Amino acid sequence: MKLTRYTDYALRVLLYLGARPDRLCSISEMAGAYAISQNHLMKVVHDLGKAGFVASARGRLGGIRLARPPGEIIIGSVVRHTEDGFDLVDCGSCIIAPACGATGVLREALAAFMAVLDSYTLDDLLARRVDMLSLFAPEAV
Repeated sequence: MKLTRYTDYALRVLLYLGARPDRLCSISEMAGAYAISQNHLMKVVHDLGKAGFVASARGRLGGIRLARPPGEIIIGSVVRHTEDGFDLVDCGSCIIAPACGATGVLREALAAFMAVLDSYTLDDLLARRVDMLSLFAPEAV
């Protein structure tokens, strides 16, 4: 299964914020650090905010931060929120779907994939946050 770029960006935002729990971060800062579109990140951050993963503070000294501790953000929940659909193949329009063994196998595979993601939190992904921070340009740290 290939996750969308939207989910990739959402996970990157959460990792960036989780690695910097002591301060507010800006969207432009994250866009620069990852060399990705600020416009795309704005959409992702807005969506993550509506879902309760991030919180924002408005104003000149504003920015964004995690809305809850990294240990409470389950990766599977983030992926379910950011992915539109989980159909690995389009069985709904297939004439042999009712008798095809692939449907059940793919459903089971997807469940196993999501079970693994559900077993990890953002805190698990941040286990090497010091190493992660060293990979960013100095102004992004």
